[in-house]
Amino acid sequence: MTGAPGSLRRRLAAGATVVVAVTLLVAGLGLGLLFERHAARRLANDLDQHLRHLSANLTIGGDGKVALAQMPTDPRFGDPLSGLYWQVTPDGADDIRSRSLWDARLDLPNDAPSDGEIHHHRVAGPGGVALIAAERMIRIGGAPGAGAIRLIAAADLAEVRAARNAFLADLAPALGLIALVLALGGWFQIGLGLRPLDGLRRAIVAIRTGAALRLDPAVPDEVRPLVDEVNGLLDGQARALERARNRAADLAHGLKTPLSALNADIDRLKAAGSDDIAASLERIGGQIGRHVDRELARARIAGRGGPQASADAVVALKGLIATLQRTPAGETVRIVVDLPPVLMVPIDADDLMEALGNLLENAVRHGRSLVRIAMAAGSPLTLTIEDDGAGIAEPDRDRAVERGIRLDEAGFGNGLGLAIVRDILDAYGYQLTLGGGTLGGLRAAIRFGGAADGADGNSSG
Repeated sequence: MTGAPGSLRRRLAAGATVVVAVTLLVAGLGLGLLFERHAARRLANDLDQHLRHLSANLTIGGDGKVALAQMPTDPRFGDPLSGLYWQVTPDGADDIRSRSLWDARLDLPNDAPSDGEIHHHRVAGPGGVALIAAERMIRIGGAPGAGAIRLIAAADLAEVRAARNAFLADLAPALGLIALVLALGGWFQIGLGLRPLDGLRRAIVAIRTGAALRLDPAVPDEVRPLVDEVNGLLDGQARALERARNRAADLAHGLKTPLSALNADIDRLKAAGSDDIAASLERIGGQIGRHVDRELARARIAGRGGPQASADAVVALKGLIATLQRTPAGETVRIVVDLPPVLMVPIDADDLMEALGNLLENAVRHGRSLVRIAMAAGSPLTLTIEDDGAGIAEPDRDRAVERGIRLDEAGFGNGLGLAIVRDILDAYGYQLTLGGGTLGGLRAAIRFGGAADGADGNSSG
């Protein structure tokens, strides 16, 4: 099983670094080899000049002995084992050698260059050192094999290696500078190449937050297939959401008429004196009505990807409080609002009314005498509603926001209020948390921002 691929930028940068390093290494070795060959050719040319000097000063006495009218002038020929040597080998006579050879001689492979032609060899010199040798054959009388004189000039190849090493030492900083420039250029090129992906990420964020519906198809050719597939997926999702919303709305509206008829029957039963049956039917009708309201709310918020409007929470709360204070539960509970005169929150006004209405109704129903609405310190913006009721035990807080769960089995309601609040907030990417309040009861907090750390209580999601 392979691990996560990690950063694409780092992978490209690592690949580019390896390519640059290998390229410069090969380039450095190649340049070193070329310089060594160039230095060897220059050394061979110098040896050819020494051979010409030897042949120009070659003399043959009346007794047939070979001699040099003038010795080569390079002082290294006079220093023993200096690395620069010459040798004259007449056919059938003793060698004439430079002082630098001392008691050694140059042994070349069997070769027979034509008269005046120069051949080059790699041979072992005094002490086994590697030499490059230039050889020329001069034949007396013009007949092959007649009075042949072999002229040899040789030099230590250590000079070539030393020159090559010095060249590489001078070349290394230049290659390092080139590597730095290529690395910076590669990093810039990677960033330039990945820029469309960063733009694609921002476009997807815009879709998720509701600022856009589709991806812009004006992208590079390599990214366009991905954009087309994502747009196709978004189109299919939008169609599926529209069908789901329509079905939910049709179902909910279809139940409205039977519920209205049921309420009329309940009124007739009350008028006929059948209060027990009427109360039972009214309770059942109320449960069905809440289910219908929840489905209508879900259908309304389905497909919303983020905050596209804002609403004043203070205005919404004033209307809700005025309505609740006319109910039996609201008449016995004091509601304290500790908010600034204006509090704009990034959410649709209807959705805000739905969420706050459910939370406030829950607090009024379960509070004994006091409900407090305040804004928590810090960021993101957090609105809290708490009461002085019995509260909810910590192990049950997660279950309290689940669909259809009622923790007060003896009370009224159907357990959908907190679930509706969670559905609305989830559509905006906001969060509902439940915890213990300072009043002793339940504290419900709406965070109008990203997921929180859950410090106030258990998260709803």
